[in-house]
Amino acid sequence: MPTSDAALATPGLTAFIGGGNMARSLIAGLRRQGRPGDSLVVVEPVEAQRAALTAEFGVQAFADAAEIAASADLLVLAVKPQLMEPVCRALARNLKTDALLISIAAGIPCAHLSEWLGTPCIVRSMPNTPALLGAGATGLYAPPTVTAEQRLAAEAVLRSAGVTVWIEDENLMDVVTALSGSGPAYFFLLVEALVSAAVTQGLPREAAETLARHTALGAARMLVEGGEDAAELRRRVTSPGGTTHAAVSRFQADGFEAGVAAAVDAAVRRGRALAGA
Repeated sequence: MPTSDAALATPGLTAFIGGGNMARSLIAGLRRQGRPGDSLVVVEPVEAQRAALTAEFGVQAFADAAEIAASADLLVLAVKPQLMEPVCRALARNLKTDALLISIAAGIPCAHLSEWLGTPCIVRSMPNTPALLGAGATGLYAPPTVTAEQRLAAEAVLRSAGVTVWIEDENLMDVVTALSGSGPAYFFLLVEALVSAAVTQGLPREAAETLARHTALGAARMLVEGGEDAAELRRRVTSPGGTTHAAVSRFQADGFEAGVAAAVDAAVRRGRALAGA
């Protein structure tokens, strides 16, 4: 679906409950797409952050959510998982009956959110930090109680910061969290390790960091823009008996794939633990 089509479904007043990095990313994306500042509000307890949000994006910012909840058509719950229950219970007293809520918290299922908020109109999402650059990847889940129009409205918000993928089984949202939500950290860890290894081999750190960062950028662009899968791209660069073959063989001998699978499994388990599952 084109972004412009989804944007048409965005309701009149969108409120962000929490003004942290992810909320800022989505606000920035919506403003880039032409959403007027007076159609966006933020609830943020820290005064300095409220002032910064107003100055940068031209949005209204408030310390108290009660009045905002009563007038917002769509609310983005952008608070930490451990704060979600008290925040939701406080909002529930003032929500419009037809308000749509989007959670960006890891691990918390729609059933819990619905109980705390007193409404079935909830979309669960998991964006990631590249949303800060408009290059995010977000998984979305909506229960049957969410209408097609509401799904479009939720997608309009999340697509403002990158690509979106709908997940039809909520149990798989923990896998989304482990893959794309946590995934940027895995790539950062690999770049850290590559830089460290190159420095150990004698390369100056500045040169190693530049080469590693741009290698990661180029590889990502080939994956996204080239239309071929990772396995084929890897085969193309891995000449039999060459330097890449030697490195990849060592990765595999040391259990690279098994280590990645175990890491993703650990993240999935932690996501389920956050929900008390």
